[in-house]
Amino acid sequence: MPDTRYAVAAVLVTAAVTWGLRALPFAVLTPLRASRTVQYLSARMPAGVMVILLAYCLRDVSFTQANSLAPLIALAVTVGLHLWRRNALLSILGGTAVHVILASTVFAH
Repeated sequence: MPDTRYAVAAVLVTAAVTWGLRALPFAVLTPLRASRTVQYLSARMPAGVMVILLAYCLRDVSFTQANSLAPLIALAVTVGLHLWRRNALLSILGGTAVHVILASTVFAH
């Protein structure tokens, strides 16, 4: 019969490590919330992330081919929806849906 103390010890160690890993971010973030650097980054990061995503999504787009219109139209729809409704989820879902529809129907090879 296997030693149950070993299994219980393994479960307890696993539970302690899991709890520690889940609690650690909250313990570390508490003093950082008062940091001026973190406050600055929290105000500026969303725009920076969007610029990086834009560059990543449009990096392979060739502006000389007709199938390049699908991502450009989807980008215009995303920007338009965001300016109109100021809802990030709606903007992302709408732009993605337009891109998928255009790329799979109108601009499909």
